Amino acid sequence: MTAPTVTREQAFAAARRVLDIALAEVAADYAAGRLDPEREAKVRRLLERQRAQAAPRLLAA
Repeated sequence: MTAPTVTREQAFAAARRVLDIALAEVAADYAAGRLDPEREAKVRRLLERQRAQAAPRLLAA
């Protein structure tokens, strides 16, 4: 009995595609001003956190 298996790389690629689609939808809603204030605040905090984490990497390069 042999079941088809998914490699780790395939699983990560599939998960990344789903995440990218969701992030694109949220970004479009954010840019169009369609998010409720609470969700907009969460998105803003996440974006600030991402920028803060990227800054040290940019300086090290």
